[in-house]
Amino acid sequence: MSHVRQIINLAKGHPNPSLLPVNHVRAASVTAFSDPEIFTAQSSLLYAPDDGYRPLKENVKAWLSRFYSDSPQIGADRICITGGASQNLACVLQVFSDPTYTRNVWMVAPTYFHASRIFEDNGFYKRLRAVAEDEQGLDVEYLERGLRASDEQAARQASPTSISPSKPPRPYSKIYRHLIYAVPTFSNPSSMTMSRLRREQLVRVARSYDALVITDDVYDQLLWSTDPDASHTGIERAILPRVVDIDRDLEGGPGRKGADGFGNSVSNGSFSKIVGPGCRTGWAEGTPRFAWGLSQCGSSKSGGAPSQLVAAFMAHMLQSGTLQDHISQVLQPAYARRYKILVSAVEKHLIPLGVTLPQNPRQIMGGYFAWLKLPEPLHAPEIAVAAQQDEDLLIAPGSASAVWGDEAAVDLSRNIRLCFSWEDENNLTEGIARLARVIVKRQIANDQE
Repeated sequence: MSHVRQIINLAKGHPNPSLLPVNHVRAASVTAFSDPEIFTAQSSLLYAPDDGYRPLKENVKAWLSRFYSDSPQIGADRICITGGASQNLACVLQVFSDPTYTRNVWMVAPTYFHASRIFEDNGFYKRLRAVAEDEQGLDVEYLERGLRASDEQAARQASPTSISPSKPPRPYSKIYRHLIYAVPTFSNPSSMTMSRLRREQLVRVARSYDALVITDDVYDQLLWSTDPDASHTGIERAILPRVVDIDRDLEGGPGRKGADGFGNSVSNGSFSKIVGPGCRTGWAEGTPRFAWGLSQCGSSKSGGAPSQLVAAFMAHMLQSGTLQDHISQVLQPAYARRYKILVSAVEKHLIPLGVTLPQNPRQIMGGYFAWLKLPEPLHAPEIAVAAQQDEDLLIAPGSASAVWGDEAAVDLSRNIRLCFSWEDENNLTEGIARLARVIVKRQIANDQE
C-alpha cells in the first residue's frame, strides 16, 4: 500500500484553528445572552445605531488609546463599527468615492490580492495603479509623480461631464479626487513596515492632491521581538503611529486652516486576525466628520451598523481583558515561534540557493507572512506549480499580489509569499525543505539547458 504524503499549505493566509479563542468567545456570548442590560438598554438583537454598538465603540477607543500610546486619547466619535475590513473598504468607496470623479486608485504593489476586486466592483476597472515598495515602504516620490500626471491629464481633458460626480452632494460626505491603498504595518503580502518618515510624507502628498489614504491596519497587534535573549517576545505597544494618527496630529491635522474636517486617512481595523475571521466585525477610525459620514452608508442606514450581536461579544472580551490576554499570551508567542521556525528553515535551506528575504533581520516582526525573492532566472509561478505537483506543497507566487490592470508596473515574477499562521508548526520546516528541493531541481535543469 503506497504512502500518501501530506499536503503542506504555506499559501493559506488563515489562523490555525488551535489559535482561535473559542472558550473566550463562548464566555462572552453567555454573558451577552445572560445580561438583561444588553438586551434592554443596548438591544444587541435589534437594529444597531448607524455608527455601531456603543459599548464596543467605547472599549475599542480605550484599547486603541493604550496600544497607540504616543497619540492623544482617541475619541469614540472617531470610531465607526463595521462588518470587518473587507466589507468596510466597499462602504468607504460607496460614500467617499465616485468613479466619474475620483481619478485613480493608487495601490501599494505587491498588494492584498482581494482588494483589487473590491475597487473594481465599485467602478474602478482599468483605473488601478501600482506603486512599488522600497525598504522604507510605499514609494511616495513615484506616487506623487503619478498623481501630478493624472491631474494634468484630467485638466487637459476637462469637460463639465468629466469632472462632475455622478453621486448627489450630501452634507455628511465628500468625494475624494484620488484613493491610496496600503497595509503600512507587516503588510500582506510583503511583511514590509512603512517607516514613520514615509507615513508623514504620504499624508502630506494626500493633502496636496485631495487623496484619501485607506490603510488596512489589521496586523498591528500581532507583533513580537525577534531578540533570542528576550524573556518575553510579546510587545504591548505599537511600534509606529498609524497613518490616521499622523493625519490627525501633523501640522494642525484636519482642523488646520483651509481643511474641510474630513481628513485624508481612514484606518481599517478588524477582529478577524486577533479573534477569528468568522466574526466579520471590525472598526474604522477617522476624523469625527469622516466616521459619521461612513456610518451613513446606505447599507448601514437600512439595517443599522453591521455585526451588532457579535459586537456585543467583542465588547465584553475587550472590557474583561480576555482579548488582550489572548493576544499577549497566545497569539504573539505562537506567531513569534512560528516565524522563528520558518525563517530558520529559510536560512538553512533557501538562502544558500540564492533566495533572499527582504527587510531581514528585523528587531520587531509581525503579521502572517514571509516574502521571498528567488534568484534569477527562476520564476515563482513555475516554482509554485512544480511545488504542488512534485512536493505536495502549496505556496503563493508574488504575481497573485499584483495590482489588477497594472501588473507590468512592478515585477513580482520572482517573489513568493509564505504564510506561517495556518499550517501546523511541525510542518513548517518540512515545507521549506520541500521548496528547496523544487528550487534545486529547477536550477539543475537550467544549468543543463
